[in-house]
Amino acid sequence: MAFSLVLPGDPIPQEALPTSNPSVPLKLGPGLRHTPPDTVVPIVAGELCIDQKKNAVWVENNGGRLSAGSLVYARISLANKHVDPEIECVNPATGKSDGLGELKGGMLFDVSLGMSRRLMMPNPSAEGSVVILDEIAEKVPFEIAVGRNGRVWVDAEGIAKTLVVGRAIQKTDRGNLGVDEQRKAAKRLLKDI
Repeated sequence: MAFSLVLPGDPIPQEALPTSNPSVPLKLGPGLRHTPPDTVVPIVAGELCIDQKKNAVWVENNGGRLSAGSLVYARISLANKHVDPEIECVNPATGKSDGLGELKGGMLFDVSLGMSRRLMMPNPSAEGSVVILDEIAEKVPFEIAVGRNGRVWVDAEGIAKTLVVGRAIQKTDRGNLGVDEQRKAAKRLLKDI
């Protein structure tokens, strides 16, 4: 098998395609699109794999080292109608992860889009009137990652504490709790730990 790097939209030269048996039709695998009469174009970036014996060609995309079902905190770098969305776990300005990457442990909670926007504000206590996290953080250390899609990942010391933090956020969101109500709810939840 031969390998070479291909980018989406760059036509693959005819010389690079398998030619061992012209009577057998060329088999295009994942990541390739045929445009008649004889143009083959990759639709994803990766390694072009050619098997002369099987008269087959495909693209292998080994961009990530994640298993299926992994929870990732990332930015969408490209999204359009005809191509799979691309995500990045690196800040393009600094070239560093800046907290992006695979989220291990913890639990995922659903909140409204409005609540996720409030939590993403630079100072959620002052600007978004969300004080319940500050109240809980005084007694329970935890990590939180908030997505614009209304998903909140929470990780604390143990399942019980993680559930307390996640449910507190959901209760604040669903009950539309004010600042005083959030403080009371935090005290009630912290009694159970």
